[in-house]
Amino acid sequence: MMIQRATINDLNALTELFDSYRIFYKQESNLEGAKSFLKERLVNEESVVFIAYDESNPVGFVQLYPTFSSVSMKRSWVLNDLYVNASARKKGFGEMLIKKAIEFAEETGAKGVSLETGHDNVTAQSLYEKIGFKKELNYFYYFSL
Repeated sequence: MMIQRATINDLNALTELFDSYRIFYKQESNLEGAKSFLKERLVNEESVVFIAYDESNPVGFVQLYPTFSSVSMKRSWVLNDLYVNASARKKGFGEMLIKKAIEFAEETGAKGVSLETGHDNVTAQSLYEKIGFKKELNYFYYFSL
């Protein structure tokens, strides 16, 4: 088991995982689009991606996007994407990826890591709470196009 920060050299392996992640969320497979999207994020340093390997096989990833808090005057990281191949689930890769994201946030002096998940995703909620994430009860989440 190994977790490393993804570089452009990991693009092909990451593309396969990212496409599987999108399919998991009921999107059409689009390898070219996934590759282009990830390449742009990596080249422009718009996100940070960690990739998990089981021996030499890529099995999962976590993608973080930066955001900022004006009140605390600090950066925070949004854990936007987390995925582990079905064949590698229940082996600790998801937990390792999340802990790597938290470690990275600490190393960069960030205020913290935020994430969101569906009300019905109780498996993920259980993992997040086990690691130490707290469900936000004081704020409403709004979204507009």
